[in-house]
Formats: sequence, C-alpha cells, structure tokens
Amino acid sequence: MVVRNIECIDKHKITGLICAYNEANNLPFVLNRIPDWVDEVLLIDGHSTDETVQIAKNIRPDIMIVQQPKTGKDDALKYDMGLVTGDIIVMLDADGATDPTEMDKFIKPLFEGYDFVKGSRFLNTRPQKLPWYRHFGNWVLVTETNLLFRTKFTDVCSGYNAFWNTAWKEIDFPDDFGYEPLIILRAKRAGLRIIEVSHHDNGRISGKSKLPNWGQGWGAFKAIWKERFFG
Repeated sequence: MVVRNIECIDKHKITGLICAYNEANNLPFVLNRIPDWVDEVLLIDGHSTDETVQIAKNIRPDIMIVQQPKTGKDDALKYDMGLVTGDIIVMLDADGATDPTEMDKFIKPLFEGYDFVKGSRFLNTRPQKLPWYRHFGNWVLVTETNLLFRTKFTDVCSGYNAFWNTAWKEIDFPDDFGYEPLIILRAKRAGLRIIEVSHHDNGRISGKSKLPNWGQGWGAFKAIWKERFFG
C-alpha cells in the first residue's frame, strides 16, 4: 500500500465503518484485509443471532462494536455515526462484496479537494455474481437519478463510500434514509464535492442477501422520485 505517501495523511485519523447483521462467515475476509494504516474499525451490529460479534472480536481485539437500537442501515448510521472519532470515514459492506484492499483509492480524492467519494461497480468494471435483474435495477435507478438531478453517475447503490467526518455532519438526513441513493443525493444537496471511484465487486462471499429484490428496487425508485419533488 502506498497510501501513506499521500500528503498529510499521517495527520488524519481514518475509520473503517462496517454495518453487519449475521455476517459471521464473511467477516474474516473483510476484517483481515483492512489495511494497517486504518486507525479505527467500528462495527455496527444489527442484533446478529450468529457469531458475528465474537468472530469480530477474535480477529480484531481492538475493534469497537456497538449495537444499534433498531434495525436497518439508516438506523445504524444515524445512531452510531457520532461514535466515530476518525477524520475520514470509509464505509464497507460486511458481506465481502467490497474489498478493503481498495480503500486507498477512496482516500486520495479526499486530499484532492473532494468531500465525498462514492464507489461505483460499473465504472470501467462489472460486478461479479450480480443477477441480471439487479443489473437492470441499477440501470433504472441511475437513469432516474441522472435525469431528475442532472448528474452523471454510473452507480447509486454501492455501499463503498468515503468522506470527511465534517462533511457527513453537513448532510441533512430525513428520519428514514434506508436507501443508498438518498445518501448520495443528500450529500449533493448539501453542496458537497462528490466524485465516483471504480471498485471491484466480487459479490457476497457466503449466505444470501438480506435485501428483497424487487421490493427494495421499487422502494429506492420511489425514494429518489420523492427526494426530487418533495424532499
């Protein structure tokens, strides 16, 4: 890793943030691949019923684990983001789809003037193991977003994001922001400088997705529409 050669990075604390629910089989891949220049790892657990918490502690004794009060990624981020002490936050998926060894690609743009670095699984690459209907769903959501908000995104559903802690605090989130596109759109509304970064997506390592397919897609479509006209 050459990330420590980025100017001024040693002056800033970096936090890896992971939201997890029953990901005991996948966490070893994620936690063991987090670069050693990451100063803090925060795992937000959604009341897992498997060995997620114990495995995380075994792999990283220094990990900070908190239990979110309810369920859902929006609840996790809303409740526990205040516990982060890093200057820079990098969000990772707990299922192994986002490879922590690519974190350096997300850090550099922040030192080039950007506030928010969003991942894209479709920028000069294609995600592995993604069913055709999820490919189609992403195309629909990206097209809707770009038409309604005059953006040029290639992906609005990636869970790989990095941002300054101070920038996150400038975002005004609704009570329910359970869809990835809303995080990006609210960041845009806050006037943050956003850039897309390509990353590989090798798919979930083990188990099945916790998200319903068509229901999740339709909910995200309505959320984007509502954000444009009623947000």
